[in-house]
Amino acid sequence: MKELAAQLGSDCSFFVEDKPMLGIGRGEQLSALALNLKGYYLVLVKPEIHVSTAEAYGGVKPKLPDLSISEILAFPVDNWKDYLVNDFEESVFKRYPPIEAIKKELYEQGAVYAAMSGSGSSVFGIFQSKTDLSSRFAGAQYWSGYLN
Repeated sequence: MKELAAQLGSDCSFFVEDKPMLGIGRGEQLSALALNLKGYYLVLVKPEIHVSTAEAYGGVKPKLPDLSISEILAFPVDNWKDYLVNDFEESVFKRYPPIEAIKKELYEQGAVYAAMSGSGSSVFGIFQSKTDLSSRFAGAQYWSGYLN
């Protein structure tokens, strides 16, 4: 099933199993990740902005982090903000300030971690308790719920 999903897109095999996975390469090389976000509340906001994958990759300047993603994800979620960075954000935020504004708003509303999802334009926030922010993101697609 993972091989078939990878034919649809490099990172599609990520969605075959319902558990945390760490993807490397183009996202097709997956390994299980010891991560438990049960009880946290997720808010996902997708503005009516399209960021093409080619555009996002054209502007990204990958940086070698001091710690690996698996090391960072072993920290409490409250600490991710200081270490876990999506390298796409810098160039995408410069071109599309409303996407950056969503991330800032999520933090202002109490997210313990927020980031752009992949190459954009969706942004997610992780909260310690249920939070209804739907009225703050009028005109955007909005989803929220507890993580299992």
